[in-house]
Formats: sequence, C-alpha cells, structure tokens
Amino acid sequence: MGSKISIRFFDDREVRAVWDDENSKWWFSVVDIVGVLRDESDYEKIRNYWKYLQVKLKRENNQLGSVTTQFKFTAPDGKKRAANVLDYNGIIELAKNFPSKKANRFIEWFTYNGETIAGKSKSKAYALFDSSLLDTIEVGTVKGLQQIHG
Repeated sequence: MGSKISIRFFDDREVRAVWDDENSKWWFSVVDIVGVLRDESDYEKIRNYWKYLQVKLKRENNQLGSVTTQFKFTAPDGKKRAANVLDYNGIIELAKNFPSKKANRFIEWFTYNGETIAGKSKSKAYALFDSSLLDTIEVGTVKGLQQIHG
C-alpha cells in the first residue's frame, strides 16, 4: 500500500485513511470509525467492540467483518501497528449495519459531495496542505490569510 495518509475529522474525532496506489483507492481505519460511531475514545473498548461486531456480522452471514485488509498506522505512542481497514464501499456497509444514532449523519459526512462550494473549498484546503506552498505562508497575518484565499 502507498504511504499517503489522510486524517479527516468527524465531530472532532480522527478518521485515518491511507491511499493504495496499486488499487487507486483510499482505505479507512475501521477502529477509528467504530470509535466515532460509538462515541468512544478508549482504544481497547473500541477494538473489543469491533471484534464483537465482526462475530455478530458473521453470524448474520454478512462478510463485512472478514473482508478487511491490514495496514500499519502510527499509533499515539509513535509505534506502527497493523489496523483493519475497509474501502469506501466497506465503510458505507459498516455504517449501515452499525447500531448507532450517529450512523446516518456519519454516512452523510462520509459521502459528502465535493461539487458544493464547501466541498470545493475543502478540496482546495487538502491540495494546499499537500503542496509545498504551505511552507511559504505567513502564519497568523493578514497577508497569510490573503495567500491562503488566493
């Protein structure tokens, strides 16, 4: 898998993703999404719930829990750890099968259309972040704001 990592935020909660050059698609951290949907920040509780949910889905003949892929993300302690990831369709399926009031709002956020003004602005912000131009902007100044919005 590629090394391009993206961190997105839903309700101020981190959702990590990694770009797969070989398949030309993003993979998203299942543990991050389970934490978001459960509104839980304790890693062990999130991980245990994901294990429980995988068993439950398997009992219901839903293969979602067994189609995950592994990718190493940097953990808060700085070490790289393997994590289950799903692609775009897998995440939508996970959210649809998740017993959470936040699931519909999460799906709305996750499938956000980039053709709106806000969507285009977000795309430009990601492009700026990925470019080397970010290093040339004067932080905390009017000129810096002008450079960002230019």
